[in-house]
Amino acid sequence: MQGKNDLIEWVKFNTLILSDHHLICTGTTGALIEKELKGLRKNVTKLKSGPLGGDQEMGARITADEIDILIFFWDPMSSQPHDPDVKALLRMTVIYNIPTACNRASADYMISSPLFEDKEYTRIIKDYTPYMNREF
Repeated sequence: MQGKNDLIEWVKFNTLILSDHHLICTGTTGALIEKELKGLRKNVTKLKSGPLGGDQEMGARITADEIDILIFFWDPMSSQPHDPDVKALLRMTVIYNIPTACNRASADYMISSPLFEDKEYTRIIKDYTPYMNREF
């Protein structure tokens, strides 16, 4: 739960910046954010809880180009029942070139970047056509 607590604290600290953005969260995290930041409620979409498929839902939204960045704090000292799903989610962020922050420092750098608010910024996504068209 330490990762979630750190994330909630970070969200509270950055309420003003985040209030202009639509947050898509796994269920438990989204509920905690809504509880702490009642003013952001209209900007929070809650998916299922991570262990119940929320991480996979988030990955699907990445492939559908519905996620611009991923801020995902996790506790490196505890294993989770959905660790394989988290690894798959992180793989999607690499494949689709989604900026990813896994701790407060990287999240701070990300949202303080001029590119964070740049509507003209275009992610470059690697062409995986050769992989998809390979012969078996």
